[in-house]
Amino acid sequence: MAFRDILVALTSYPEPTPVSVVEEAVSVASMLGAHIAALSCEIHVQVPGHFMSGAVVGLPGVIAGEAAKSRANAQDLLAAFDAAAAKAGVSCETLLEKCQTVDVPELLVEYARIRDFTILPESNDRWYAEAVVFGSGRPTLILPQNPRSRPFELGTVAVAWDFSRAAARAVSDAMPLLEKAGRVRVVTVLNEKRLDDKHSAEQLSKNLSRHGIDVVLDKVDAKGRPIGAVLEAYVASHEADLLVMGAYGHSRLREFVLGGATKSLLSKPPLPILFSH
Repeated sequence: MAFRDILVALTSYPEPTPVSVVEEAVSVASMLGAHIAALSCEIHVQVPGHFMSGAVVGLPGVIAGEAAKSRANAQDLLAAFDAAAAKAGVSCETLLEKCQTVDVPELLVEYARIRDFTILPESNDRWYAEAVVFGSGRPTLILPQNPRSRPFELGTVAVAWDFSRAAARAVSDAMPLLEKAGRVRVVTVLNEKRLDDKHSAEQLSKNLSRHGIDVVLDKVDAKGRPIGAVLEAYVASHEADLLVMGAYGHSRLREFVLGGATKSLLSKPPLPILFSH
């Protein structure tokens, strides 16, 4: 199944998503020939009741000012998105919501569940991304905030493979991208954790070959390094355009306990990463 319907979530508060990320999201939709919807929220900051009782002079005015800042950022981002989509000739729509800070993750998940995949910008606060990755049931593409020197492309796609359920789900979810890729490199990190040696990456390669995908298989020794660092070095050395990987973790009282690679790469993605859970 091809990707035909994409959502991009644009952060309006406290700092707006860089316009470079907006433009890259549009380039993803253009490359895939997909419709893309941009969602941004006017955030209303929540303050404990005892502060609102008058203990802090002028606080209501500050809160109103922050909401106005968020609204202006959201409107500017959606206008930039419209301009980029029009320039690229991409089918698009814009969505502007109003909600309190604590309600944003649930709102994003609701929208993400009815799209083929969701694009999120890198953020210092992983709260939103974690909610979508683990709660939407759909893949999530995380884009770095640093401007890239070229439009989104699929020259080389790297796949992190360890024969886990999450890795298998990621490969399945990414199939429309893998079929478009110029090269697909499947990397297995050794000596980082126990792997199932009865079912090798060679068998995954056979499966992908039946979809017309040529695969290069690589094995990398962790040598005591964190797996996130190993994968980051690997994609850099092979000039990968996209990393596909399973997301490991579970939610506990709205806080996520994440696997090592998921935590490090979700925090600071060195390239676009398609996470799937």
